[in-house]
Amino acid sequence: MSRMTLALFDDPPREAREPLGPGAFVLPGFALPFVDALLPAIDALTARAPFRHLVTPGGFTMSVALTNCGALGWTSDRRGYRYSATDPDSGLPWPPMPGTFARLAREAAAVAGFDGFVPDACLVNRYAPGARLSLHQDKDEHDYGAPIVSVSLGMPAVFLFGGLARTDKAVRVPLAHGDVVVWGGEDRLRYHGVLPLKEEPHPLLGALRINLTFRKAA
Repeated sequence: MSRMTLALFDDPPREAREPLGPGAFVLPGFALPFVDALLPAIDALTARAPFRHLVTPGGFTMSVALTNCGALGWTSDRRGYRYSATDPDSGLPWPPMPGTFARLAREAAAVAGFDGFVPDACLVNRYAPGARLSLHQDKDEHDYGAPIVSVSLGMPAVFLFGGLARTDKAVRVPLAHGDVVVWGGEDRLRYHGVLPLKEEPHPLLGALRINLTFRKAA
């Protein structure tokens, strides 16, 4: 079979910016140039603020493990969802946001049309096979004018991107290692989630997916 014939069966090249809505985009592979710096930074911050499974206000334990870095960290317990300047497990400030994290978030937001994004919170989620994230809105922040920047590392996932009501139909968006999703503007409060992860080990992270979600919380 010739090279030209083989090329007919290749996946078509992906655009640098794939729209999900007027203010929402997938940036395929955007984080790949940052990976060599991201992974050791994740190891360093989780050594200071380990992953944990939080309890929701309804008393359910989340299947996704998480931690935070930055001036503020998102947390949950029976009292509700909120941001805190300190890690409730240690009483210490969350680890500072690594410069590589902030640069990635800023540059990805700019490509999506949101210049000047300065996140003060980064939620670090760890997914094992079977972990999922139900449809929800990011609405614990004080300012909805800033976008959300979400970075996928490790195992592939299917991202659900819905509407402004929980009952609106959600599109299924396959995400691979290095993909970034940015949403803001009129899409800022759209419901979103992640389907249960299938076990498809990644060469660098094995049977894990790490997701970095950058927000302007204060």
